[in-house]
Amino acid sequence: MIDTSKKVATALALTLALSSLTTPVFAEDNWYPSKYGADDTLGAMNELSEKKTKLAAQLVKTGKTYALGVETGPTSPAYPPRSYSMTILQLDDGMGTPLGSNKATGNDDLMHIWMGIGSQIDGLGHMGVNHQYYNGHMASDFVTPSGLTKLSIDRLPPVATRGVLLDIAKLMKTDILPAGTAFNKAEIDAAAKAAGITIEAGDVVLFHTGWLNVMDSDPEAFMASAPGLGLEGARYLASLGVVAVGADTWALEVLPSEDATMLFPVHPELLAKNGIYILENMDTRALAADNANEFLFVLGTPRFVGAVQAVINPVAIR
Repeated sequence: MIDTSKKVATALALTLALSSLTTPVFAEDNWYPSKYGADDTLGAMNELSEKKTKLAAQLVKTGKTYALGVETGPTSPAYPPRSYSMTILQLDDGMGTPLGSNKATGNDDLMHIWMGIGSQIDGLGHMGVNHQYYNGHMASDFVTPSGLTKLSIDRLPPVATRGVLLDIAKLMKTDILPAGTAFNKAEIDAAAKAAGITIEAGDVVLFHTGWLNVMDSDPEAFMASAPGLGLEGARYLASLGVVAVGADTWALEVLPSEDATMLFPVHPELLAKNGIYILENMDTRALAADNANEFLFVLGTPRFVGAVQAVINPVAIR
């Protein structure tokens, strides 16, 4: 009797071996030192330049601005147990008594907030591989309870560069991509072609999936899963030299992951292995409605000393 299971296994092994000859192989163990140097801590921010900023500024034709951040508050998208709490304090004696002959009064605010809430930037110290982060830095060398001593958000330069929007929802002829829908190189190239743009080194790439609309109607479903970037797509974008990648979803990457054995594989691929920053919960709806696929992207990251992440509100200008 012929053992068909062995024949199938052999055929499968041969197929995989042949496919590896034509499919790019990405080394898992050679991701540091960084191409920007063994001592580098900025990663893809090195792709920013005065020349790139000047060229991006020339994209401004109408002066129309777009706020890409969502409102930050108690109901903002947040990965559990992240939360937000605000307390308002009066600046005088706490009893509402006016100060001085001019009877000055005022208010101050005290916030208790996780930095990774709502619209946010993930720094290079956010996720790594087995406690090893961008450029091979071990957590034991830079992570302290009072803040990061390397790779922290406060050390990032201002960002004023070319931004591009890839409308994956439009490409797939839907208003909202279904949860678990992955997009990779083929979809990235197709969306770029449809928009008439070419992704360049130093760009910030944003994806529109329509998923943020789910947050308005069903926050629980919004946080339970999401469409998003796949691992191949992340590696492809890294090969193009982009500075940051963002989307209108809470994790950027597809959830559940393409490989069920992996958890958040795109995060360390971009952050740790390639030094590319992640932008989450970007409100791309107005850009998509205007077919604004190319624009000046501006971000001054809050300079919270030692921070891993930060709440942000980037601005797109056309």
